[in-house]
Amino acid sequence: MPRRPRYHADVLAVPPKRQPPTRQVGLRLGIVLTDRASGFSGTVVEYESGVIVLEAADDGGRRAFGYEPDRFTQDGRPIRLTKGGVGIRRPATMTSASGAVVDRGAAPKVARASRIWVEGTHDAQLLERVWGDELRDLAIVVEPLGGADDLVSAVRTFRPGGTRRLGVLLDHLVPGSKETRIADDVRRSLDPTASQAVLVDGHPYVDVWAGVRPQVLGIAAWPDVPRGQPWKEGVAAALGVADHRDVWRRALGGVSSFADLETPLIGAVERLLDFLTVGD
Repeated sequence: MPRRPRYHADVLAVPPKRQPPTRQVGLRLGIVLTDRASGFSGTVVEYESGVIVLEAADDGGRRAFGYEPDRFTQDGRPIRLTKGGVGIRRPATMTSASGAVVDRGAAPKVARASRIWVEGTHDAQLLERVWGDELRDLAIVVEPLGGADDLVSAVRTFRPGGTRRLGVLLDHLVPGSKETRIADDVRRSLDPTASQAVLVDGHPYVDVWAGVRPQVLGIAAWPDVPRGQPWKEGVAAALGVADHRDVWRRALGGVSSFADLETPLIGAVERLLDFLTVGD
């Protein structure tokens, strides 16, 4: 009997269109919706730039969801959500994709001297996708390093100290990894004053791709890639995709809020933001 391929579905294929439910509901403030995937139910309190914010009635907790016409149910029944509703007001504040409340009408701010450094372009794209509005509200700039091998030298050149703070987000920050050794080297290289102005943090994933929940791609889990094989190319091969860049484009395009990311990645970014804004 021929072996079934492990990943037999084309994750980049456009899914067939579902027959729209007969009941259509116009998107507007005050209606109650339930997200099919997570089961989270709440009142629509905000809609902006393709992000719907629901507020739970029991504890007031809020979650952000990307607008998809067939994503929600109402009163236990599937609906097709349309943008034709009335009453989508634009309050003075908005809940960003990262869950932060930011000032919608604030004038552009001068960037802080403090920075967040990430290893590469994909990391920067993902932070912009989820935390972009919050970063602009906080006047924090994210800069890709192009790799972390020269991090000790780069930190020394940055000259951290006082309010000139630096947060560094590293991939694969686990015991025994190259990134953990680099982080330790940075800490040892800093004098007491500079060490108070630098935080090196990270997540356990080999690449930031894996910080995106695999369900965004329609798979149960990211493929296991044999040790020593390039991870991105190995993932693409396991998924039957010729160009690994197509996998990232699909993953990034499917992220609409922090709810589409894994908790360790969210936690690392939030710790860096807290560190850079201490005293605000």
